[in-house]
Amino acid sequence: MKKQKANFENERTKLMSIMNASEIMDFIPNRYPILFMDRVEELEPDKSITAIKNVTINEEYFQGHFPGNPVMPGVLIIESLAQAASILILKSESFAGKTAYLGAINNAKFRQIVRPGDVLELHVEMVKTKHNMGVVSTYAQVGEKKVCQAELTFIVGDANAHA
Repeated sequence: MKKQKANFENERTKLMSIMNASEIMDFIPNRYPILFMDRVEELEPDKSITAIKNVTINEEYFQGHFPGNPVMPGVLIIESLAQAASILILKSESFAGKTAYLGAINNAKFRQIVRPGDVLELHVEMVKTKHNMGVVSTYAQVGEKKVCQAELTFIVGDANAHA
């Protein structure tokens, strides 16, 4: 009985998020209609993050991409990964209270279409950080299938800085 209860607790913990949408907005400046994460499921500062984007037919971009054949634009999958990466970078002690700006996208590959009803799992691993920069390796998957991967470079600056 004890083992069964422990398994139940482990499964319950897996379903609980580390950060909800409100907590995500405390870390990154993105807001509707360009906030592309619903929750953070796992976070190990300076190492990795796993986040979730629930893709729904109510997304504005599905009105034009494409009528009668709704497909999530690849650039928005990359943006979803970038938002998850921003949280990972900004959870680092050296970058706390700052903003992460996407500086480069390298080796992006799209492998499968993402449609309404899909649950997009965002995986990010820290590759390196130095001074005001961070590089991450990312991939997104739906179920067991990888739909996108890319290496992203960020430039970290003051949260209130204007270009």
